[in-house]
Amino acid sequence: MLGFPCVLTAICYWYDIQYPFKPSLLLVGDEMGGVHVLQFLNPTRGLFKNVTISKKEHGLQRIYLHHLRDHEGTVSYRYIPGVHQDPVNRIIFESGTKVIMTSSESSLTSVVFFNMSEKLNQYIWKVRGGVTCFDYNARLQLIVTGSSDCVVRMWARYVTTRPVATLLGHHATVLDVAIYQPLEQIFSYSRDAELRVWDITIHECLKIVRLHFPCLQAAQISEHGNFPLLLLSPPLPDETRPHLLVGCKDYLALLSLSEKQRGGSRAGGLAHQLGECGVKVVLSCALHNPSLQQVVTGSTDSTVCVWDLNTGKKKLHISNAHGEEELSCMTLDSSQRRLITGAHNGTIKVWNLLNGLNLHKLQPLLSTVTGLLWLHSDHLVAVGLSHCIVEYDLATSKDLHVKAKSSWKSSIRQQSDIMALCHCPAMDIIAMATQGEVIVWKLETQMPFLHLCKETSSGEVPAVDCLIFLQHRAVNQFLRHKGVLVSSQAGFTCFWSITGEKHTYGHFYAPEQSDERVLALSSNQSENTLLVSGDTLGWLQVWDIAHFGLHVQDQVVSERPTLLHRWRAHSGALLSVEVLEMAERVFILSASDDGSAGLWTLDGDHVGLFGQEALWNLTDPCTFQADSDMQGSLTEERSDMPRRPSPEPCGTGGQTSQGDSPCGKIEQEHQGPQPAMVTQHSLFNLHSIVAYKCNTCLFTV
Repeated sequence: MLGFPCVLTAICYWYDIQYPFKPSLLLVGDEMGGVHVLQFLNPTRGLFKNVTISKKEHGLQRIYLHHLRDHEGTVSYRYIPGVHQDPVNRIIFESGTKVIMTSSESSLTSVVFFNMSEKLNQYIWKVRGGVTCFDYNARLQLIVTGSSDCVVRMWARYVTTRPVATLLGHHATVLDVAIYQPLEQIFSYSRDAELRVWDITIHECLKIVRLHFPCLQAAQISEHGNFPLLLLSPPLPDETRPHLLVGCKDYLALLSLSEKQRGGSRAGGLAHQLGECGVKVVLSCALHNPSLQQVVTGSTDSTVCVWDLNTGKKKLHISNAHGEEELSCMTLDSSQRRLITGAHNGTIKVWNLLNGLNLHKLQPLLSTVTGLLWLHSDHLVAVGLSHCIVEYDLATSKDLHVKAKSSWKSSIRQQSDIMALCHCPAMDIIAMATQGEVIVWKLETQMPFLHLCKETSSGEVPAVDCLIFLQHRAVNQFLRHKGVLVSSQAGFTCFWSITGEKHTYGHFYAPEQSDERVLALSSNQSENTLLVSGDTLGWLQVWDIAHFGLHVQDQVVSERPTLLHRWRAHSGALLSVEVLEMAERVFILSASDDGSAGLWTLDGDHVGLFGQEALWNLTDPCTFQADSDMQGSLTEERSDMPRRPSPEPCGTGGQTSQGDSPCGKIEQEHQGPQPAMVTQHSLFNLHSIVAYKCNTCLFTV
C-alpha cells in the first residue's frame, strides 16, 4: 500500500487462527501518533479486489490509500488520530476484548488501551520518558514495558497508577520485551545486545545472555531495528518447538525454548540443576559455612546461591558473579562472613555473605583459578593453571580493586598446573595437587619441602584429583607422624605422612568399578574416624579409617578399610562432599555435575535437595525426603559385610563387573532422588544459539 500521509512506524497483523476465513485486521501506527485500522473482510479470498497489473509493475499490485473506496467489498479503513503525542512504536491487538494497545515515548501517553469501537474509556499508562516497547498477556493480565531509562516494568491490566514491579539491571535502552506465558517468564533485550530472563513471580533476573553478533563493534551503536525480538510460543504446529529469534543488522540468533514444566518445584526449583533459566548447568563447587549454618554452591553459569542448611531454602542469589565466566572454586575467610570465589578467566572476588555485596575484586594473574586459601593473617593464596602461586593482602585493604603482592617468596615456578590446594594449620603447611604429584610447602619459608608421587604398575603418573588433611591427626602428637594427608589419583585414595623417611601409609581403590575416579574427599575433622569419598559415577562411600593409615605400607595394592555405607547420591559425578557435624549428628553434603546439591544422614537417608519445594527440619527426621516416600529405599553396605577385593592398580587392566557389589551379591542400585529434568526456570538451551546471516529483512526469514 502507498500514499499514507506520514511515515509509518509500527505494524500489527491479526487473524483468527481457528477461523482464518473470518475478518482480519491490519493495524498501523504512524509518526504523528495516529493509528490506521484496516479490516479485511474475507482474507482467504484476497485482501483487495483484483486489478489488472501491467508488465512494468512485475506482478506487484499497488494500492493507494485514497483508492481504498474502490475495494469496499474486501477492506474497510478507519484512521484514529492523536492517540499519542509521539510516534507509535508498538501495536498489539487483543481479540478477546477487541482492544487495540499502543505505545510511544510520550510521558503522558506511554501506553494506551482503547476499544475498536472507541465507545469505552481509554486506559493510559504514564512513564517518564515514555516506553520503547511493551508486551501484553491476556491470561496473566500482565503488561510489561521497556524504556530508554534501562528499566523493565510490570503492570497490572487495569492499574495505571504504578507498576507491580520494577526490574533493574540493564545498562542500555531496552529495545524489546516478550512474555513467555508457559513458564511465566519475561525476555528483555537491550541495545548492548544483552538478553535478560526474568521470573514473573519472584521479580528476579534468572539469566543474562550476551549475544556476540559478528556485526557488533566496540564504541559503535548496533543496528537492531524496531522489533529485534520474535517469540514463537504455543500453540504451534506439530513438531514445531517454541523458540526466540533475536535480530541484529543482518544476523539472527535462534534460541530454542522449553514448552512446559516437566517436573520439579515451582517454589524455588533446583536452582543449579538447570541454571536460572533452564540451561543445563553444572555445579562447580560447594561448601558449608558452620558459622551462619549455610551451604554455598557455585555453578558454571557464574551463579552463587546461599542456602539455609536447616531448611534447604535459598537465602541469597548472586547472578553473573564473574560475568559469563564459569566459577571454578570458592572458600571462606576466617570470620566466615565473606566468600571468595575464583573463575576460569582468573578473576577473584570477595563477597559479603549477608547481603551479596561485592567487597573486593582482586588483580587477576592466573589463567584459571583452581584453589583458594585464606590464611589467618588475612592473606589470600590463589593457585591455578599458570604454574605460579599468587598472594593477596586483604588485612588493610579498603579499596574495591586489590593488587596482588609482588610474588610468593619461593622463586621456583611450578612445572605443571596446580589442580587443588589444602591447608594444615597445626603443622603450618599447605599441600598442592598437580598433574602427577603432591607438593607440600612450609608457610613460614614459602618453600616446598616434600614431593609425593604414586606411580601405577605401568609406570604412569596419574593426575591428583583432590586432597585433604586429617586435621585431628595433625593436632594429636601421637598421630601427626602417621598418615595425615589423603589424596586421590586415578580412583586410588592414598594416605601420606609428612614427616619421617617413609611417606606411604596405605592406599586403596575406592570406586566399585574400574577406570573411575574419586573427585571429592572429606572427613569428620573432630576425630578423623570417617572418610567420605565421591566418585565419577555419583556413588558416595563412607569408610571407617579409625585404624587405617597408621602404619607404613609398601604393597602395590593395600587392603581397603571397612566400608560402612554406600549409595548412589546423584546421577552425575560427585564434585564435592563434606562431612557436617551438628548437634551430635553427622550429615553429608554432596554436590554433583548433574546440577543438584543434596544433604544426607551418615547412614544414607536422604534429607533432601537444596531448592526443593518441601522444606526440611534437621531436628525432625520425619521431614526428611527419605521418610516421606519421596524416594525409593536406600541400599546400605554394613561394616560386617564381606568386601569385594580392590581392583588392580591403573594400567593393569583389572575389570570389575557392574553387577558385583562389595559383598559379592547382585546389588539393587539406588539412584537417589533424581533431579527434575525441567524446572520453572526452564527456558532455552544455550548450545542451540546459532547466528544466521541473511541479505533480507527479519520478516522474510
